[in-house]
Amino acid sequence: MMINTTTPARAQFSIERAYPASIDAAWALWTTKAGIESWWGPEGFNVTVTSLDLRPGGELVYLMTAAGPDQVAFMKAAGMPVSTEARVTYSEVSPPLRLAYTTLADFVPDVAPYEVATVVELRATADGVTLTITFDAMHDDVWTERARAGHESQLRKLDLLLAAPSGD
Repeated sequence: MMINTTTPARAQFSIERAYPASIDAAWALWTTKAGIESWWGPEGFNVTVTSLDLRPGGELVYLMTAAGPDQVAFMKAAGMPVSTEARVTYSEVSPPLRLAYTTLADFVPDVAPYEVATVVELRATADGVTLTITFDAMHDDVWTERARAGHESQLRKLDLLLAAPSGD
């Protein structure tokens, strides 16, 4: 008799965007300090990259700080710090097509830290680039919806950077 000790797969959700930009321009926004700092994090938050080691097993370490008044108020009301250090550990780096990484979700009050996987796929098209991001769901529906809203919010910042056709 075999006992199944594997953890069931978590639910996932995906977000897709198309941009009139080059795949290299999109890749740079995901893989450089300046690129990441220019859009990462939901609206009303600033990100400062403190370390970036872009290779499988390498890490992105950044400080995310609530800057907008509504975001500061939400963080305080939720009993969460206004600034938090976050770590991303890369499991795949395949320029300029695919990034895979895990993020340690260690910021949820009264929930033990756990990893959330993300896969970023870029595909060159005749009109530019298509971006597909697939995320693990969080530990419950409320936090999964917060994560989805946060990703949509941060992607609106990326949208502004990649909306205009690039010259490269």
